[in-house]
Amino acid sequence: MRTLAERVFTAFKEGGMPEVPAEFSVVPLHQEILQTTLAEIGVFIRTFDRVTTRAIWQEAVTSYAPEIAWSKRLEVCFFSAWDFHLPPEHPSNWQLIEFNDNGSGLLFAGLINHIFYEVAGLGQHRAIKPPSGFPALAECVAGMVEKEARGFFGEFPQGMFLILDDAESLQWGKFRQELILLRDLFRRRGWQAEVAPPTQTRWEGRRLLWCGQEVSFIVNRSTDFFWQGEVFSPLRTAYTEGRVYVAPNPFTYATRSDKRLLEFFSLPHGDEELGIQPEERTVLSAHVPETHLLREDNVEEIARRKEEFFFKPIHGFAGHGLLTSPQVGWSRLHRLLKKGESYVAQKRAPKTLLRAEGTPQSPCLWTDLRVWAYRGEPFLLSGRASRHPDILDLRPPGGWLPTYVRA
Repeated sequence: MRTLAERVFTAFKEGGMPEVPAEFSVVPLHQEILQTTLAEIGVFIRTFDRVTTRAIWQEAVTSYAPEIAWSKRLEVCFFSAWDFHLPPEHPSNWQLIEFNDNGSGLLFAGLINHIFYEVAGLGQHRAIKPPSGFPALAECVAGMVEKEARGFFGEFPQGMFLILDDAESLQWGKFRQELILLRDLFRRRGWQAEVAPPTQTRWEGRRLLWCGQEVSFIVNRSTDFFWQGEVFSPLRTAYTEGRVYVAPNPFTYATRSDKRLLEFFSLPHGDEELGIQPEERTVLSAHVPETHLLREDNVEEIARRKEEFFFKPIHGFAGHGLLTSPQVGWSRLHRLLKKGESYVAQKRAPKTLLRAEGTPQSPCLWTDLRVWAYRGEPFLLSGRASRHPDILDLRPPGGWLPTYVRA
């Protein structure tokens, strides 16, 4: 008989995912998040949204960003993702590690949760809340996109929906198949949709074109967050002239995702200038680990306390450039400053340890929680499991983790 892992991996591929685990790693176990914990996280996300959508916050934080991020935009990302660590002894002391308005894995997570629940027979556990079926999630996502499009243009746009990503990611990235799933979802709605790199776009007069077709709506997956590359010149023009909907974009990145903002979220310095209210400060400081932008005036103190922190490049993604405390010291921190490499030092937040029951020889995996929410309301959970407590290593035996709500 086939093992549970073999059965779920086959079902993932039949559902439209890359081959597991050869191309995309999924752990054939699951984690459960208490309903009370999710409710607390919902309060946090609504607080986060309230703070980051205020004019006073937006004006203050965009002053650090390139000029393209200065103008206020109306777009709201439908695949915004909050990443949390949940300590095993005190699950109510969960901590936000970072926010992504470019969070990969939304559709894959929906497939993983739905398929694993069915194949593993989790329905017999009444305390576990059944996840949404993938068709229901797809309709939910399409509804968000349509709401955004109508809100931006005042009516449903006639141009095409373009899913944009860097050429290298479209060829080799682990989520390239997810973009195809999203494109096909749009097409089933009768919308013109395609996946393409920015090199295939051009600006013609007052229109952004792809292969001669006008583009109205862009799902932006590029990790060039401020579109500084020359290939983004057509998109920059269309964006600054307000001719296309683009989410995420430089404004949403500068006001929500830039890792330097974690310092403002975690520490009470400058709350009056940022518009953070006392009750909001209580929520934010309780659930965002102490974080510092590395500067000349704090590098000595951070070097002295380096064992408490790990270090992230402010414009990093997917763990690129992350440094653990053994990798840094006084000299390296000073070199980073001298080279102009902007990093934040974030206090370590413990994760929950996962191991398959009855297999003490199995490797230990440390888990996290990813929550997708739209306009303050969570609609999907996921998780990742890593062999390392500080580094997100998703190679087998680690990988994406089926995640469910428990009453």
